[in-house]
Amino acid sequence: MLLDPGFNLTLRPMKYPAFYEMYRNAIKNTWTVEEVDFSSDVTDLRSKLTLAERHLINRLVAFFATGDSIVANNLVLNLYKHINAPEARMYLSRQLYEEALHVQFYLTLLDTYIPDLKEREQAFQAIENIPSIRTKAQFCLKWMDSIQNLETLNTHEERRQFVLNLICFAACIEGLFFFAAFAYVYFLRSRGLLHGLAGGTNWVFRDESCHMAFAFEVVETVRREDPELFDDRMMNDIRTMIEEAVDCETQFAEDLLSGGVPGMSVAEMRAYLEYIADQRLAILGLPKRFGSRNPFPFMDLQDVQELANFFERRVSAYQVGVEGDVVFDMAF
Repeated sequence: MLLDPGFNLTLRPMKYPAFYEMYRNAIKNTWTVEEVDFSSDVTDLRSKLTLAERHLINRLVAFFATGDSIVANNLVLNLYKHINAPEARMYLSRQLYEEALHVQFYLTLLDTYIPDLKEREQAFQAIENIPSIRTKAQFCLKWMDSIQNLETLNTHEERRQFVLNLICFAACIEGLFFFAAFAYVYFLRSRGLLHGLAGGTNWVFRDESCHMAFAFEVVETVRREDPELFDDRMMNDIRTMIEEAVDCETQFAEDLLSGGVPGMSVAEMRAYLEYIADQRLAILGLPKRFGSRNPFPFMDLQDVQELANFFERRVSAYQVGVEGDVVFDMAF
């Protein structure tokens, strides 16, 4: 089975072809940070953004500076060694490259947006000196570090811990924290601001959508192979985890929007977080918890445009064209 200890090295016969197709699609979707044009962003930062909007952006890029590093570390230390299918590990290797690319993108973003060296150092140390970001990091450590010392998954409890790690990784960090961050970016773009950031975020958005699709496919595969793992205790833990993630991200919203940003409120962001959380719960086979609607029409447009068109046409932002259809049955 997928979580059996050891390293299966044989690609033929291939047991999980869906993972291999995800790897092949990911290889086709190659972009570089050098393609991002931040020239208009610099003008916006100097002359168009209010103090409250600049605070939002500074906090956001501070989160970006460490967020993808947390994801990359989890991939290497906790996920790669336990998913026992060579085709799945091929995808994880590609994902690790993409996470490094995202880290480079956010590094370039900080260097461009925050010219003051002391202020930039504080941004890179956000986990230590920004309480709202430290809270999110503590949430990640709580739910993901429990398997860091496990060399093999030999028991029911160890496999259960692994699945919870993966669900936190997919549903909460990439599927909630990052998609909330994207909402701030696309809100500013809807006001004609920071088009360079939005352009780069389009590429990250596509990558993260594929990462989530892979992780949820792993979860569903484990559910088919070991359904006893998904008992009432597991379901209760998933609900608790996602509710805690919504609360963490709401605290972050209170920080980002503390200066008063016209057109976006903490209440609206909370509703958006609840809307996303319900989609994640539905994917995991659980009833929706919140019943909130998406308050941001610009996100509906973004999600439909990016996910519907990405695999149906050649994307000029990518170096390699994509052929074929991929369906994402999840709402963002």
